[in-house]
Amino acid sequence: MFSVRRYRHKRNSLNIDTREITLEPADNARLLSLCGPFDDNIKQLERRLGIEINRRDNHFKLTGRPICVTAATDILRSLYVDTAPMRGQTQDIEPEQIHLAIKEARVLEQSAESVPDYGKAINIKTKRGVIKPRTPNQAQYIANILDHDITFGVGPAGTGKTYLAVAAAVDALERQEIRRILLTRPAVEAGEKLGFLPGDLSQKVDPYLRPLYDALFEMLGFEKVEKLIERNVIEVAPLAYMRGRTLNDAFIILDESQNTTIE
Repeated sequence: MFSVRRYRHKRNSLNIDTREITLEPADNARLLSLCGPFDDNIKQLERRLGIEINRRDNHFKLTGRPICVTAATDILRSLYVDTAPMRGQTQDIEPEQIHLAIKEARVLEQSAESVPDYGKAINIKTKRGVIKPRTPNQAQYIANILDHDITFGVGPAGTGKTYLAVAAAVDALERQEIRRILLTRPAVEAGEKLGFLPGDLSQKVDPYLRPLYDALFEMLGFEKVEKLIERNVIEVAPLAYMRGRTLNDAFIILDESQNTTIE
């Protein structure tokens, strides 16, 4: 027995489906077999289909592209049936079964044919070309930046949080929606003590702001970035220097904000 609740969201031409299902009967042993040790089977579904699955007991919430959410829902239902006890023994679900179920659903091939290009829905144009999100989460992240005044980006290192935020800022500046870009981050990592550093302000903080510079240089080129910095159109500074600032018509990016303090 299964119950299903379904939602569909459209933002900036993105089609993201959210579906909730309840697997019955609720059986902890069968759920453990379905999800695998440390939820490895669920993680494999998320990774292969590019979706997000949240679970509480026998309730599952799936978010992602509609075709992938539908496939994952069908796979979970089918595999849960396969966990039914035989001779009193719950049947284990192996990673190979997840792989075969995805392959049999042909969802990856269908997804490539039917899912719109995120780059066409969200265009971030720079002098170096068009920057396109590569995953549904990146696409949703950019959509949130474009739709809201304040956006928080949380995720592991290397997932494009800073890079995509800088790209959105450059795009807004090029389209004259803003007058300047302020890039800031704490100059000291959490729990770290620097002591005395030689040099002027720029020499002291540049090593900590290098990821922001790297993104700017790639998108605009060295010469243009230098000119914009000289004119204070682009300003890169440690967070400690932001107190009391007037920030009208500005695109502000606070990088590494987990290292900020209440002081």
